[in-house]
Amino acid sequence: MDDTYEVLAVRFATRETVASQVYLNYHVYGEPDRPLRMDYYFWVLRNEERTIVVDTGFTPEVGERRGRTITCPVPEALSRIGVDPATVDRLVITHAHYDHTGNVDLFPHAEILISANELDFWTGPYAERVQFGHSAEFPDIADLVKADEQGRVKRLPERYDLAPGIELREVGGHTPGQLIALVRTDSGTVVLASDALHYYEELERDRPFVVVADLAAMYRGFDELATLAAAPDTTLLAGHDPLVLDRFEPVEDGFAVRVSPGTERKQV
Repeated sequence: MDDTYEVLAVRFATRETVASQVYLNYHVYGEPDRPLRMDYYFWVLRNEERTIVVDTGFTPEVGERRGRTITCPVPEALSRIGVDPATVDRLVITHAHYDHTGNVDLFPHAEILISANELDFWTGPYAERVQFGHSAEFPDIADLVKADEQGRVKRLPERYDLAPGIELREVGGHTPGQLIALVRTDSGTVVLASDALHYYEELERDRPFVVVADLAAMYRGFDELATLAAAPDTTLLAGHDPLVLDRFEPVEDGFAVRVSPGTERKQV
């Protein structure tokens, strides 16, 4: 069927950090600091009719400069799951932070889909102010602008039906135009949260992430994700949580998982 998809979460990098570097104003919770791991993923949605890549990670050079450990460079990771980026015709950028916008040049023929609000912000007057700009790689933004000038960028409204069985929604919060995706699989719906939800704990304990453009919108995004996840035959896919690799069906341990409702390896 052309309206159901295999959903893959592919880990390409990781880092060791602490809770106080992850959660906004962590001191207000009155808890001791603790170690956390942050994993970095991109996602693939595919069936016999189409292959859609969601986000593009970062390059080893950017990872080294930012203190991230590459576990599998994105070009190699794509090859390991059987994706030729030259044949991908649609690429979703959920938001324009550095860990989601590198390697766009691997997809020379792809239409790039990004929120209009997101692209307008990162090409606007406030993007390079330190509190925003530290989360972006501006050469990546320049690549998006170049693709836009070539007519390869589609600026999305708040809701957009990408293909049969895939809906994109703008929730904002983390960035002005943060997107999530609702993806139909054979067993139900995957809510691909990207960075609207870095860790499951954010939603479970109502704890915003440290990088936030609009705090009220981030909370509204949590509420929307909770409502979506409560629907029958629906599973929620967080954007950076190491638990993703434990929770879902392995394609290859420590590297990629297949995400669909009812196939979780264990509940945590």
